[in-house]
Parts: sequence; C-alpha cells; structure tokens
Amino acid sequence: MATATKKSKATINSSSRLKSLYYDTLVQEMLKELKLKNVNQVPKLEKIVLNIGLGKAKDDKKMIEVATNTLRKISGQQPIQTFAKKSIASFKLREGNVIGLKVTLRGDRMYEFADRFINIVLPRLRDFHGVKNSAFDPEGNFSIGLVDQSVFAELSFEETTHAHGMQANFVIRSHNPHDSKLLLEKFGIPFEKIKENN
Repeated sequence: MATATKKSKATINSSSRLKSLYYDTLVQEMLKELKLKNVNQVPKLEKIVLNIGLGKAKDDKKMIEVATNTLRKISGQQPIQTFAKKSIASFKLREGNVIGLKVTLRGDRMYEFADRFINIVLPRLRDFHGVKNSAFDPEGNFSIGLVDQSVFAELSFEETTHAHGMQANFVIRSHNPHDSKLLLEKFGIPFEKIKENN
C-alpha cells in the first residue's frame, strides 16, 4: 500500500504544471462555460507538431544540422526528416530529397513545451501584440509560425547564427475554433484584441 502511495506521489510531482492545471481546474471550468454534458466533450490538447521547412537550404548540410539541433533541444526528442514524394523540376526538387524536419509531442512533453512556449517564447517575440484570431482551421486546430529560433531560451547565441523559421501546430480535440480558442486562452495564450467599428 505504501509503495502505491509513493508511486502516485512521484507521478503527480513529475507531471507538468499546465497538465495539472488542465485536469484539476480547466476541465470543470469549460464544462460549465460551454454547457457541455460530460468531460469527454471538453476541448483537449492532443499533440503539438513542430515543423521546419528547409526550402532552398535542402542541400545545405550545415542548415540541416542547425535545424535538427534546434528541434532536439527545444523538444527533448530527436526530429524525423521529411522527404519529397515526387520530383519537381521547376523547384530543382528530386524525389527523396530532405525537405523538412518534424517532431510530434504528446503527454507530459507536450504540456511542458506548451508551458514554455506560452510563458517564455511568446513574450520574447518582437512587436508581439497577441496571436491572430484567424490562426485556427475549421476543426479548431491552432497554428503559429516563428521567423527564427532565437526566441527559444534553450539555444545559445552560436546555435542561432544560422536563422530559420518554424511552425508549431497545436492539434486540439474540439468541436469548433471557438472552443479551441477558449482552451488556449485559459492556458495563457494572448490573442489580438478585435477592433470594434465605431
């Protein structure tokens, strides 16, 4: 019995702050605010997918190395390479060329990344006035692009000298963009204020 208690405490202590907030507080709040019938209908973050498109740098081994290092450091996982499925002569692209890198985060790592992204990365963006309200697809998934990787505190100055962009996709189990937005607002993501017409 004592062993089970110790194990459960260890699990609680190792879980992410954002994950604890979601299950301990936000689920019940959204259940009431959205007037849902059961907790399975409450919006839930299922995974975060980080993508780096290499574009013209697809043949630059140094850029591939830098981008791989970025994703590995900020996610704690080894990224996988994505390849061209067919050749396109006008883009000088051959089937099998490395065209990007991707990491998929789930569970505790997903919540830990989301926490750092919301509370450390977003405030470091230059001229940041909130994320766009139009950043949702019809299913309620949220996407945000970053111009370069220097906003991540995990990276040293030397690791940001070769700048590259990145996209973060928050895949949310939801009924619509409105419900997804409510979840992200409760997580702490600031959205642009909608200007009212006089």
